[in-house]
Amino acid sequence: MSVSRTVQAPLPSDAKISFPQFASYGIAMEHLVQNGLGLTYVMPPRMTRRTLEIGARYSPDSVCAPFKLNLGCFLECIEQGADTLIQTGGTCRLGYYGELHEQLLRDLGKDIRFVNFAACDFSNPKTFIDEFRQLKPDLNLKHFTAVALQSVRMVNAIDQVDAMIRRRIGFVSDPRLLDNIRSNWLEQLRQAITLKEIERLRKATLRAIEAQKINMPKHPIRVGIVGEFYTIMDPFSNHEIERELGRMGVMVDRWMDISNCLYHLRTRKILPRVKDYAHYNMGATAMATIDMALRYAKSGYDGIIHVKSAGCTPEIDAIPALQNISADYHIPILFLSYDTQTSDTGLNTRLEAFYDMIAMRKQAHK
Repeated sequence: MSVSRTVQAPLPSDAKISFPQFASYGIAMEHLVQNGLGLTYVMPPRMTRRTLEIGARYSPDSVCAPFKLNLGCFLECIEQGADTLIQTGGTCRLGYYGELHEQLLRDLGKDIRFVNFAACDFSNPKTFIDEFRQLKPDLNLKHFTAVALQSVRMVNAIDQVDAMIRRRIGFVSDPRLLDNIRSNWLEQLRQAITLKEIERLRKATLRAIEAQKINMPKHPIRVGIVGEFYTIMDPFSNHEIERELGRMGVMVDRWMDISNCLYHLRTRKILPRVKDYAHYNMGATAMATIDMALRYAKSGYDGIIHVKSAGCTPEIDAIPALQNISADYHIPILFLSYDTQTSDTGLNTRLEAFYDMIAMRKQAHK
C-alpha cells in the first residue's frame, strides 16, 4: 500500500519521541532513538484497561482492538511528554491506520509531530532511512546503521528468551522465579550499548532459565498458538494467554514473533507447503497462520489456538483452512477473537474447557 509522505521541518534538539507499547520491543526502539539518533525517547507506560478505554472512546467503532490500543497508547505517551510519535504502519489495514491516528489526535487538539513508517517499502531499506532523516536530517548513516543492527539483535534476544520461558513456565515449581529473571534481563538490556553486551546478557539469561529445575512429564500437553500479528505477540492484548496455559501445565509454542517475521516469513515459500488448503496469499499473517497450524498438526501437537482481533479480515479468511486442517489431522482448534469487551473470566473458562478436552483425548489415546 502506498502512503504519501509529508516532508516536515527538522526536529528541535529537545524533541521527545515515543512509540506505542508492543510487548517488550520498545526497549529496542528506545535504543535506536537515543543511541542512533541522539534524541530523547519516552518509554510508554504499561498498558492497562485505561489505555484501551481512552483509545476506544476516540476511535471508530468498527476498527480493531490493536487500533484502539495504539491510539490509547499514543494519548498516554503525550501525557508523559512525548511530542513526536512513530507509527510502524503494519501490513494490513494498519497501512492507513497511521494517517487516521494522526487525524484523530489532531482533532483532539494534540500538537504533535507524526512519523508514519507505512510510507516505507520493506523491500527498499533506503525508504526507512528517508523517514529517520525526518527525525534527524544530519543523520550519520554509518553510526545509525551500527545502532540499528544492535536494536535488531536486541529484538532477536528478546524473542529467544521469551520462547524459552514460554516452553518452561508451566513446569517450574514457582513461575515467579522466571518472572524475576525476565524482569532483571529486560532492565539490564535497557542499559546495554554494544553487541558484545547484548550477547553476554542473552547467554547469561538463557543459562539462568535453564538452571531452574522443572518437573515436565515425558509427554506434556503441547499447544501451538497461531494468529494475527499484534494480538498474538502482545500479552496485554491476548489477556496473557500463554501464562494461563502455562498455569495449566501446557507446553506452549508460538512461532510468530518479530524475528521470525523479519527472517522467515516469505509467502512465496509458504504457498507450496499449504497448497492443499490455500491457493493464494490472503494478506497480512494469514498464510503464516495456516502454515504453522499445518506444521503443528503434522508434528503431533495436542491442540492449536487461533487468536485474532475482532474484524481481522485476513485471519477470518484463514479460518476455513484451519477447520480443514483440524478435520484432516484430527487436531482440536480453539478460535479466540478479541475486542474491547473481552473479559478474563470468559476467556479463562474457554481455555480451561479446551484444556480439559485435549487432556482427556491425550489420555484416551495412550
